[in-house]
Amino acid sequence: MQITDPIADLLTRIRNASSAKHPSVDVPASKLKKAIADILLAEGYVKGVQLIEDGKQGIIRIALKYQESGTPVISGIRRVSKPGLRIYSNSEQLPKVMKGLGTAIISTSKGVMTDRDARKAHVGGEVLAFVW
Repeated sequence: MQITDPIADLLTRIRNASSAKHPSVDVPASKLKKAIADILLAEGYVKGVQLIEDGKQGIIRIALKYQESGTPVISGIRRVSKPGLRIYSNSEQLPKVMKGLGTAIISTSKGVMTDRDARKAHVGGEVLAFVW
């Protein structure tokens, strides 16, 4: 089955697994999904990211992170730029999520990065998702 928006599928799987308190979630692998998962790991939203080779496409296993009270660290995750409506921004007008408390994931010409890194590198791009 062909998925029309693989990034939205990745974010939905993470959102559903964290609300169901699963320890990890498996998603079909791609370079873009791996880059997004690595950003979530670097920003401290997930515990671990592992690439599993299965002889075909591969699987990314994302270990979800929870607070001591059992609530998920990711309280919200939202797709911004969709296939039907792409959202682009230059480096000066990159959005701040929750006034800087959250993270925007941006696809730039220098790769996928957070909004803070894109501002430092003075590059704009497509706003893929918000995480808070």
